[in-house]
Amino acid sequence: MDKQVALVTGASRGIGKAILHALASDGYLVVGTATSESGANTIQEALNSNGYEGQALVLDVTQDDSIKACLNNIKEKYGAPTILINNAGITKDNLLMRMKDEEWNDVINTNLSSMYRLSKACMRDMMKAKTGRIVNISSVVGASGNAGQTNYSAAKAGIFGFTKSLAQEIGSRGITVNAIAPGFIETDMTDELNEDQQKALMSKIPMGRMGSVKDIAEAVKFLVSESAGYITGETIHINGGLYMA
Repeated sequence: MDKQVALVTGASRGIGKAILHALASDGYLVVGTATSESGANTIQEALNSNGYEGQALVLDVTQDDSIKACLNNIKEKYGAPTILINNAGITKDNLLMRMKDEEWNDVINTNLSSMYRLSKACMRDMMKAKTGRIVNISSVVGASGNAGQTNYSAAKAGIFGFTKSLAQEIGSRGITVNAIAPGFIETDMTDELNEDQQKALMSKIPMGRMGSVKDIAEAVKFLVSESAGYITGETIHINGGLYMA
């Protein structure tokens, strides 16, 4: 109960998994979520195999009841989270003139509205503890835009404003709120690009390579640490120079 509890959404693979393990290796008590039982089992097995202390839970970030049940479970077992990493997200790409309402609504609800729900649900306990760290995972396309991703780009851009506004609201309570905007990171998604697509992508990145999930996880570790206690309302762009804010 003396350890800080860190909740990481969308933690079964990619960036979320890397963040979860980075925090666990730093001594935090971690809870990782997935949308399915199989995803949660994958998280739990990975935690157990590395000897990390923590738990995996099923969570639908679009549903208040699911969020409430998840947080009650965490509080009963470990105590309330004082670290929240809003990482869960989906893509449903399409040109706007062909985009269906559900493609727009699902992406906005999962990628942006979930941050409202989870941050609001965790804030009260952070205020009682007089300490807290909220880190929201955005994307380079929230700043640069990307054809075929009006829904995703709008959600990720909304995270910037949400982060700044919430940071102003709760900074006096000892709670920081920051965002990270990854560029192109080596994940399952980018592995699906063919060689020509990868070369075209690399040509736009001054550093000539994609980032790793560790690059993002290390930035999260810093933002939740005591060393970052005077940093709030900021967005850290990690993209190898692809976009310079």
